Amino acid sequence: MSESVKNRVMSLLDKAGIVLTEKETSQLEITDLSLGDLEVEGLQLITYINNEDYCAKELILLSNQTCPEHLHPSIGSQPGKKETFRCRFGTVYLYVEGEQTENPVVSPPKGKEDFYTANTEIVLKPGEQYTIQPGVKHWFQAGDNGAIVSEFSTTSRDEFDIFTDPNIKRVEDN
Repeated sequence: MSESVKNRVMSLLDKAGIVLTEKETSQLEITDLSLGDLEVEGLQLITYINNEDYCAKELILLSNQTCPEHLHPSIGSQPGKKETFRCRFGTVYLYVEGEQTENPVVSPPKGKEDFYTANTEIVLKPGEQYTIQPGVKHWFQAGDNGAIVSEFSTTSRDEFDIFTDPNIKRVEDN
């Protein structure tokens, strides 16, 4: 894990007034999703709890960083993950499937436009939230100052997430 990225993440959490335990800090996940360009596409996250009933996480995005388009599918008889994003710091631009927003504020990473099909823009500022239904494609990007989103959801099964970009690996092969 890059100490530089970890320090930037900790600085954003500090600015937002989010206090972590030493254990939570040690479990910080930094992922470039196997794309090799963390500053453009990636995500930093801390999972507080994830059990058979619910999940709570902090999603930390660096300045203008994008979490690529994906969806949470049904698994057997279980519906996909339903998640509520609540912005804690900065501005997050969330895009979900639906009617196309004219003149969106941000754009997908250059050269990756084909992998970003969700085009209904929801702008979240601190204290605002939005619930993403199971099976809905979505992606999100931080504003210039980075962003922190608290995620409250049903059980998270990251290994089953379906990304539009076939080059992405959310969970590394063992």
